[in-house]
Amino acid sequence: MVFDAHDRAFAFFKGGCRRGIYDNMKTAVEAIFVGKNRLYNRRFLQMCSHYLVDPVACTPASGWEKGQVENQVGLVRERFFTPRLRFKSYDEMNAWLADKCIAYAKAHRHPEQTERTVWDVFEAERPQLVPYAGRFDGFHAVPASVSKTCLVRFDNNKYSVAASAVGRPVEVHAYADRIVIRQDGRIVGEHRRAFGRGDTVYDPWHYVPVLARKPGALRNGAPFKDWVLPAAMERVRRKLAAIDDGNRQMVDILAAVLTDGLPAVEAACTEALSHGVHSADVILNILARRRNPGPPATILTPAALTLNHPPVADCARYDSLRRSL
Repeated sequence: MVFDAHDRAFAFFKGGCRRGIYDNMKTAVEAIFVGKNRLYNRRFLQMCSHYLVDPVACTPASGWEKGQVENQVGLVRERFFTPRLRFKSYDEMNAWLADKCIAYAKAHRHPEQTERTVWDVFEAERPQLVPYAGRFDGFHAVPASVSKTCLVRFDNNKYSVAASAVGRPVEVHAYADRIVIRQDGRIVGEHRRAFGRGDTVYDPWHYVPVLARKPGALRNGAPFKDWVLPAAMERVRRKLAAIDDGNRQMVDILAAVLTDGLPAVEAACTEALSHGVHSADVILNILARRRNPGPPATILTPAALTLNHPPVADCARYDSLRRSL
């Protein structure tokens, strides 16, 4: 089985079996009682329940009690990760590790059933295995406040949130690779996690409502530096940059994304450019026409209801009536 960044570390701890051996990690244990009795925290118990693991605690400062698990970790590291390898992403590493594990299982005999390979035994047991429940939604949750500049601080870095979240507390869910910020159960920000110090991670779309009051920020505002828009919208932006009220027009186009969606606005910009125009009024008019339903379908009149003498639209008849009076 291949694990992602969260699951892999957990698999190393549990040593490939359903009974995990743990020392007194502060992230897992809240209180130590007599013997091996421990009070585990709620999130740790949820993870154990997800993976069907029965945790067993070690005696404090007694590393020899978990030597088997550590030996297995060292064996996996020596077998598959020596010399040290580099990957561009966890997905790439997982794919490589899956291939290596399968190749190893097919090439080596089972330690107890020596007439069969590890892969053969695994295939025979596969129908009886418990289905993989998927990755555990493991995150570290902390409360946070939102600054007036739509930023939330976490772990020495700042992340932007939707402008509507300003003034009320939020909850930061920190994963190994991303940060998700929620307010009243609704996601108001999501970013790749930064591991530096003093970094500020922006999502320009969070600040589009603010641009309605300060359109000039589109040109020089920090969230909009190096902002890559879809091709047609970027062409419209460059053309509007040469117009006096270009910033205001571009803000109107960007604001339409919040109601009509990015694909619809991109399509409207493409249509406008195909006709040689790029003003916000034209693009918004195209959006309005696409938003409203088309004209009703023409109803064909049955032959039995067809008029023998259809009315003639002739306004001159009213003039003849006026002269006759």
